[in-house]
Amino acid sequence: MEAITDVQKVVENTMVLVLAGGQGSRLKQLTQMRAKPVLEFGSHCRIIDFPLSNCVNSGLNRIAVLTQYKSQCLIRHLMQQWGALNDNFGGRLDILPASQQHSENWYQGTADACYQNLSYIKEMAPKYVMILSGDHVYQMDYRKILATHVKNAADMTISCIEVPTKNAANQLGVLSADGKGKITAFNEKPATPHALLDAPDYCLASMGNYVVNTDVLLDLLEQDANSPDSEHDFGKNIIPNIIKQSRVFAHRFRGPTGSQIPYWRDVGTLDSYWRAHLDLLNNSDILNLSDPNWPIRGHAFAGTTTKITRASHQAPCELENVLIGSGCHLTSCYVRQSVLSNNCKVETGTNLDKCVLLPDVTVGHMVTLENAIIDKGVTIPDNFVIDNKAVARQQGFTVTDKGVILITQEAIDSLSQSEYKIDRPRHTSKLTVVEQIPSDISIQNTQPRGKNLAINEG
Repeated sequence: MEAITDVQKVVENTMVLVLAGGQGSRLKQLTQMRAKPVLEFGSHCRIIDFPLSNCVNSGLNRIAVLTQYKSQCLIRHLMQQWGALNDNFGGRLDILPASQQHSENWYQGTADACYQNLSYIKEMAPKYVMILSGDHVYQMDYRKILATHVKNAADMTISCIEVPTKNAANQLGVLSADGKGKITAFNEKPATPHALLDAPDYCLASMGNYVVNTDVLLDLLEQDANSPDSEHDFGKNIIPNIIKQSRVFAHRFRGPTGSQIPYWRDVGTLDSYWRAHLDLLNNSDILNLSDPNWPIRGHAFAGTTTKITRASHQAPCELENVLIGSGCHLTSCYVRQSVLSNNCKVETGTNLDKCVLLPDVTVGHMVTLENAIIDKGVTIPDNFVIDNKAVARQQGFTVTDKGVILITQEAIDSLSQSEYKIDRPRHTSKLTVVEQIPSDISIQNTQPRGKNLAINEG
């Protein structure tokens, strides 16, 4: 009981800063008009809903979100979905855009974003400050890292997770720690990550989440702001400097039993964003947005139903391992291993395989799409086929090295009707008219179930 009381006191003395100002340029056109943290994920939520839900589920209700890059949609979402934090959870949510209080510059890095809000931190007067990245997908009880921080009498604690070294290379901050968890070295996005002694194919990667004693944080930010050579970034400057002079510990992100590596993914690329959606379908045991014990609070359109219908003289819809948001309407189509966000429409004879549809997408009749992300509000015309990455790239679509195809309205509009309605032999894999799909076709599940470890791909 005493331990529970102590943790509750720590929670009450903690303020959270969520860093949500990143540009997310590796997501290409998906973040051209919106900030990465507000990008839709799953059937009903946004990426930033993960850290915010984790906070609320952990009892942390003094939260500030730091915004910058194309933040209008993000601010609207925060006001509509999370503005009632005080009424619903007895706390407060503040939005802190870059306001140039200490200079004429916008936020120059993660450390500078916190430095420009020093007066806010001092006004709130917490004992501890938790700093969170606003653009990762995971479900985590933050009380555990707070408990680790207090137990070790640490100045700073960094949340970390075991990641394959090949996935961390040039992508994530990598740290080394002694047997007691004290961090001895930190490298930001090294080309050759330092491997774990007991697991040579894995390294210990920073999750971008920190707990810092407030007095220590204020001193660190002041020192960093006065350093002309600093890039004003936690990973590049703050952490390498503090481990030389202070008590900095690692908190390993673990499952309830302590042995399982939980789900965590940096969805900063088209490949990882697409793969995380498939993980929703195939790894629901470790990524479950509907877990009543740890819900991810997103936005669903109240009173808007999903309709799955059969067209006259057509086969019924055939759905296999599909997540469907509210307000969708599917008619005599074939959908497998796919995630459909709110208010999507899929017409007769269409075949979707391993696709992610963002909200308000309309897919016409007799369409075939595979391994694709379809941007918000896109209309796919009838008889459209994209199932070959080489052809898709020739047609002007963004295609990753792993074969994920990003479909935007601009790319669709740039193609003339003749380019996607010319009938060619099917073996050429060109954009072509699809023949009528026989009503007796049955799509079998050939995708193996995902395993326990489904973590970052950068």
